[in-house]
Amino acid sequence: MFRPERIVERKSTLFSIVVTGVIAILALPIIIPHLLHGYHLVHIFLHVGGITLAVFISVLAGAAYYRLRTKRLLLSAAAFTNFIAAEVVLLFDATWPNIYNLGGMSFPEVGHLLTFITLGLLALGVFRND
Repeated sequence: MFRPERIVERKSTLFSIVVTGVIAILALPIIIPHLLHGYHLVHIFLHVGGITLAVFISVLAGAAYYRLRTKRLLLSAAAFTNFIAAEVVLLFDATWPNIYNLGGMSFPEVGHLLTFITLGLLALGVFRND
């Protein structure tokens, strides 16, 4: 019998679902319009791969936190979720460069700031004594 909570236990199935979902969501607005752009498409796929891995690890970290309820796992789940945001910002900048700015900060600066915050959250989770 199929139970949705068992998907997290089978990591290969979860990874397949995440890859299919991310590519399906990003195919029409981002991937298909840039199919013939050569190395630009490679740059876009680099960020799509980062989003895919970040979503996969975020789901695993969230499931682990749900089971064990430790602050270390909460910080890890927050870090990987933050990394999704960083990769989305960097994907937007790779897809449509020089269009979006947040006040005085450009999108690459925002993406790098979010990546730095991700590293800080992971460091807090690693060095935390629970």
